[in-house]
Amino acid sequence: MLRPVRTDRRRTTSPRSAAPLGRRLPLVAAAVVAAGLTAACGPSSEPAGSAAAAAAAGQSSQAFPSASQSATASAEASPTASASPSASASAPTSASPTPSRAQSGAASTGGGSAKPARTSAAPAPAKVPGPGYDSSADAQKQIDAALRAAKADGRMVLLDFGANWCGNCKAADKVFAQSQTAGILGASYHMVKVDIGGNSSANSALLRKYSPSGGTYTMPVLVVVSPSGTVRTDTHVTGNPPLTSEGINAFLRKWAS
Repeated sequence: MLRPVRTDRRRTTSPRSAAPLGRRLPLVAAAVVAAGLTAACGPSSEPAGSAAAAAAAGQSSQAFPSASQSATASAEASPTASASPSASASAPTSASPTPSRAQSGAASTGGGSAKPARTSAAPAPAKVPGPGYDSSADAQKQIDAALRAAKADGRMVLLDFGANWCGNCKAADKVFAQSQTAGILGASYHMVKVDIGGNSSANSALLRKYSPSGGTYTMPVLVVVSPSGTVRTDTHVTGNPPLTSEGINAFLRKWAS
């Protein structure tokens, strides 16, 4: 809507009203143009009291964008304004570095004071008797001691029934004295040698206790007994292994566990 141009009624009596009509036409034209721009772009914040003000309003509406446009332009012109919150939010994250491996290792070991690993020492090898058979030894007492030791360390008990005049017993003694066979005996057995070549009825009773099948015995008679006292094998029943290092070692390894 075109607003009417305000005119001063006192111009008819003012001496200035006598100005030529050609001088006032440009002002009237400018006011009309300003009123048209105001109607097209919306009311101006400047008062429409003069043609010059209207013309200035028209120029300002063309030269400067609206408030919403200026806000959008300023947001586009300064991307750091919208990026600054995320930057400030990410700052604390980068300020706390990940602990190093050395620090985490020290924390897991209690400040570097790591406890030494627990190691269980291997039991000392059992004593291996020498060659021959002691006819004066208390065989029952020796067997009882071997069974107590076997219960403590889990080894087997090897009973060797023989005689000092027995050739096969001497051949077996030579193998028992070898380092490899002696190592197997010391690691896995408590060995007791029982003389049955004399007149000891007590030792003969022990033979019948641990090898009850009877009959004619071929010496040496090797009997493997568990820590609980149970007979595991008896060569009087199964036959002797070859009296060589390979044969005896294989026999000892087989019944060691």
